Amino acid sequence: MNIIENFILISSLAEAEASASSAKGFGFNTNFLEANVINIVILASGVVYLGRNFLTSALELRQQKISETIQEAEDRLKQATLRLTESEKQMAQAKVVIEQIKKEAENTARKVKETILAQGKLDIERLTNTGKSSIEKAEIQIKKQIQQHITSLALTRVNSQLKEYMTPNLQSKLIDSNISQLGGQI
Repeated sequence: MNIIENFILISSLAEAEASASSAKGFGFNTNFLEANVINIVILASGVVYLGRNFLTSALELRQQKISETIQEAEDRLKQATLRLTESEKQMAQAKVVIEQIKKEAENTARKVKETILAQGKLDIERLTNTGKSSIEKAEIQIKKQIQQHITSLALTRVNSQLKEYMTPNLQSKLIDSNISQLGGQI
């Protein structure tokens, strides 16, 4: 009944407006039968009454779909957050492993360097000793060769001097002297 009272009020206001604007040539038709206002009101109220259930069920279905979509999004957010947390843990573990590998690599490099340097020193000492030994052997060999050469030259010189000074008369005196020395010892 309230709708009808409102409609009557609206129509009376519209009639007052129409009478004021009738002089202009455009206005509101207040004759209910001519304007089919009652038919429109009945049709609108039927649509509202009958369409209310359809509209309510459609809105509830839409609301349910939206709620499900929101719930799915929240579940995916939780899963993504869990995966992110797990990935961060794995990243932290990977960083720890990388640091350990770096430290081990540095230690290994330092040990290899020390080993190479120690081996190099040993090789240098060995080469130095071998060089010294070779030099000493070469010196000894050269000294022997020099001595042999000097001895050979001395013998050659003595031999040539003996040939010059040794006359047959001197030779027989030397032999007699040596025999007499030997005869005294025998």
